[in-house]
Amino acid sequence: MPDIANTADGALAGRRVLIIVENLPSPFDRRVWQEAGAMRDAGAKVSIICPTGKGYEARFERLDGIDIHRHPLPPEGNGALGYLIEYGAALFWETVLAWRVFFSGGVDVIQACNPPDLIFLVAAPFKLLGRKFVFDHHDICPELFEAKFGRRGAFHRMLTLFERLTFALADISIATNESYRQIAIARGRMDPRDVFVVRSGPDLRRLKPVPPDPRWRNGRRFLVGYVGVMGEQEGVDLLLDAVAALVKRGRDDVQFCIVGGGPSLASLRERCAAQGLDPYVTFTGRAPDADLFEILSTADVCVNPDRVNAMNDKSTMNKILEYMAFGKPIVQFELTEGRVSAADASLYARPNDPIDMADKIEALLASPETRERMGAIGVARVAEDLSWAHQVPKLMAAYDRLFSRGRRNSALGGPAIRTQGVGTGDE
Repeated sequence: MPDIANTADGALAGRRVLIIVENLPSPFDRRVWQEAGAMRDAGAKVSIICPTGKGYEARFERLDGIDIHRHPLPPEGNGALGYLIEYGAALFWETVLAWRVFFSGGVDVIQACNPPDLIFLVAAPFKLLGRKFVFDHHDICPELFEAKFGRRGAFHRMLTLFERLTFALADISIATNESYRQIAIARGRMDPRDVFVVRSGPDLRRLKPVPPDPRWRNGRRFLVGYVGVMGEQEGVDLLLDAVAALVKRGRDDVQFCIVGGGPSLASLRERCAAQGLDPYVTFTGRAPDADLFEILSTADVCVNPDRVNAMNDKSTMNKILEYMAFGKPIVQFELTEGRVSAADASLYARPNDPIDMADKIEALLASPETRERMGAIGVARVAEDLSWAHQVPKLMAAYDRLFSRGRRNSALGGPAIRTQGVGTGDE
């Protein structure tokens, strides 16, 4: 595995990087925090603007040498008016804090992490001052809207426009996988040499298996684990239907542990109770790392019930890579990027079919040899290719491209001459 060492002699040495992220606080957002740490280790002065959140209420905090500026947000938007209020408040605070960082310590580059695709409005004035703009593409917002609301229409067209304007303003774009890279090139019309794949790989220095703890099994023989957000498109309701199918078959030897918080947690608990599944399902809510590591280390199988839709099909789910890091065999629905990540470390159920998911779970529980073989495949894939240690050089290559273009522009007194960039794909 590559060593994540100090690389303070590269393109980021002495640079002042401002990262803006709206949907999660730092350091809870693991991808953003790993990127910030890599940039710090490369010699950059890193600041982050993000919202407050449970356990992260301090409006300013310096953590591990990184300045974190947090701002309040109204409750998550629901409907057009709710989103208008939420996004308007976020843009106000992001603008205020960006200028505060600029005047107090300076900014050389702004890295915007979506959703939403509105942070370009904060960055645009800084571009006029000669600063760089990097788009770190976390979610495909038009597809996210379609998955959440089941329609397109005027709002979908507006989101597509915002995405296009973000790509147009960006000097380079960072994609989380090859599907997102192709969107940046085709729909965003970016030069392929300016789009870099940097996956959200797990940091194997942090994710460490621990001794299994039988208490999570609730006295049963097997444990099936899920880690993720409790939202509509995450498909946890389909997972509960799979649990119901197994219970109906007389399987009273399997406990399910569902880890995570989100807007649908309360309704999912109600659904679980209504289906009579409470004895077989443990909802932990958002759990500390110690509990999360115990659950993953104890689980016999891990599941990803994300619905098959245009959003999930093209997105890489962090939980898949975390399951693999812990050596767990996986059951998920047939998703393009899910298969790219897991390959033979997973079984693939028919799209959105909880009965087939139950069949696949049962097949794995019946074969310890298969579970061991698939778990070993996952560990090897993460260690050899997908972990965060393998992503840091790609992040550094993206920033080298960003600032080398700037040096050419300065030296020639005109537009930067595009030369062949570093290879970007990791698939």
